[in-house]
Amino acid sequence: MAEKRRKFTAEFREGAVRIVTETGKPAPEVAKDLGINETTLASWVSRAKRVGKATPEDKDALIARLTAENAALKKENKELGMERDVLKRCMVLWVKQLRRTRPPWPG
Repeated sequence: MAEKRRKFTAEFREGAVRIVTETGKPAPEVAKDLGINETTLASWVSRAKRVGKATPEDKDALIARLTAENAALKKENKELGMERDVLKRCMVLWVKQLRRTRPPWPG
């Protein structure tokens, strides 16, 4: 007679996948330790990688990092714009000075 199929909770599956991904242990070793089939754990790991599942803490950390990076880039962009404006003004003054000190082009 066929064996009854075991069902695992979402927390158990996520924990098993986290053990494989965070510790770097091979999936067969982790599967043996947890008492589950190697293929089952491998499919959970591959599904998690495909989905790119991130924990809420990871998402919060990512949002915080991206927000800080965005603020830094906006600040840098503003500074570069001011530097560009100063260089434009300097160029205009330089051209005016050049026109005053040099005779017109021979022609």
